[in-house]
Amino acid sequence: MPAINTYSKKCNTNILVALLKHHNIRRVIASPGSTNISFVRAVQNDPFFKVYSSVDERSAAYMACGMAAQSGEPVVLSCTGATASRNYMSGLTEAFYRKLPILAVTSSQHLGHIGHMYPQMLDRTTEPNDICKYSVQCPLVQSDEDLWACETSINQALIYLQDTNPGPVHINLVTDEFSEDNANAVRPKIQFIDYVKAGDNLPSLKQKRIAIFVGSHLAWPDSLVSSVEEFCKKYNAVVLGDHTSNYPGKYWIDSSLVLQQAHYRTDLAKVDVMIHIGEISGAYISLDAEEVWRVSPDGAVRDPFKKLRYIFDMEEEFFFHAYDSLKSTAGTDESYYNAWKEETVSVHSLIPELPFSNAWCAQHTVDKLPKRSILHLGILNSLRCWNYFPIDSTIRCYCNTGGFGIDGCMSSLIGASLVEPNKLFFGVVGDLACFYDLNSLGNRYVGPNIRIMVINNGIGAEFKNYSHIAAKFGDSANPFIAAAGHYGNQSRTLLKHFTEDLGFTYLSAENKEEFIENIDLFTDKNVANKPIIFEVFTDYHEESDALKAIQSIMVDRKSRVKEIAKKVIGQKGIDFVKKVL
Repeated sequence: MPAINTYSKKCNTNILVALLKHHNIRRVIASPGSTNISFVRAVQNDPFFKVYSSVDERSAAYMACGMAAQSGEPVVLSCTGATASRNYMSGLTEAFYRKLPILAVTSSQHLGHIGHMYPQMLDRTTEPNDICKYSVQCPLVQSDEDLWACETSINQALIYLQDTNPGPVHINLVTDEFSEDNANAVRPKIQFIDYVKAGDNLPSLKQKRIAIFVGSHLAWPDSLVSSVEEFCKKYNAVVLGDHTSNYPGKYWIDSSLVLQQAHYRTDLAKVDVMIHIGEISGAYISLDAEEVWRVSPDGAVRDPFKKLRYIFDMEEEFFFHAYDSLKSTAGTDESYYNAWKEETVSVHSLIPELPFSNAWCAQHTVDKLPKRSILHLGILNSLRCWNYFPIDSTIRCYCNTGGFGIDGCMSSLIGASLVEPNKLFFGVVGDLACFYDLNSLGNRYVGPNIRIMVINNGIGAEFKNYSHIAAKFGDSANPFIAAAGHYGNQSRTLLKHFTEDLGFTYLSAENKEEFIENIDLFTDKNVANKPIIFEVFTDYHEESDALKAIQSIMVDRKSRVKEIAKKVIGQKGIDFVKKVL
């Protein structure tokens, strides 16, 4: 008799089976049905699993409770559609309050069938809050993005199932047919995510190229800086991110300019391990990492780079100190750090003369910002442009990257400024962000330690940048996509009158010469008797030209060949060749 293939044609089923095996979860109680045929057939033909049958799902759930309590191991439940899963509820309630690791795998038709009178189709997208601690939907896998989402969701579910606060977890597994032939099924390559907590054995970093990527981060305590410095010394590592990373140590690399080149990719971006700390980053940069290790005391699966391998459920300082302890002496090899420093200096030296723009303003302001001041940046264009230029390590930088909206940039700046009234707080926002949050300037607590630069280009310049998808629509994008013409349409008096009446000092510039005339007053290190608004009028065409110039400093051979090919045969020709290849 030929060997039975234990893998399903359903990719989401294969992912679940492979991850169950990786996490050593082998006990399964299956109830009969059609939509769960794919999963049940896969586990019943795999000798790794111990499968039991129960016709009554309510009984199955209680059997799982007894089995988990007695064995101390997780138990999987599998059922079909219709009311089958409803019968799990009482048993899962028991498991929830007893903290028993039960994994309920409910198989389902396509989620789009919900509410459309399909037989045997119920809504499982919302669960009572005391039958499972975590619930995830796993639709069919039809793209690379689906594959990543399915792997990540199931990994997270299995981690939550067995963490320090165990309890029942739910996976709703979608299928598209009621039967299948497994003859041609093959096992996919699965991305495994493992959970590491304090006291566990640590994965090896021996012979690895390592970069620490820091998302948005609050001010660093000295002890954390010291432990990261020691780590970088011992492991020949560097620290990357953007200004909101706020890392003040030696091993910081201002990498945004290098990593945002449109036609060049440095070999230094290739790393074996990227250690990811901090929160959401607006840098829009990434590394070619083989693995990502996420370090956070929330212990949650966060995988923006789609390469997550380990989650370290611990404080950042604990992680770095633990790895520092594994090496008794610091290494003398700083070759990776030195190579990064050399490349960043080289690329920065090639920045051309930029048009009058947000980027040009950043270039001619960063060196003038007083030490130990605070800088708040508006999302996207302001954050992007100011990240291209190094700032002093004593300056803390913040941006509303959590929700990533334009609606509270100045309010956040004002709130922060009230905490330390003797320190200067600078802000840089676009005109739409400024007028959106304009009422904040009328708050009676606004102090003289505030300096706000408003880049007024009369439009949502982000949508007019050469690389944005809306740019191809030309001027037709202006009235609605890019919201042109609002708030006085670059009025030279509207913001001036409003802020002066509120007691601000108002400055303005329409060209480079006027900007240079005012920038020293704007950045004066002494707190004056009034807050300052500096309105800078730019043209969105020049904003786009500046961005293109700064992102086209370096061009590698591959990009050059592609550009030549595009000119010769056009984009359609390139797409055709790709299909043929």
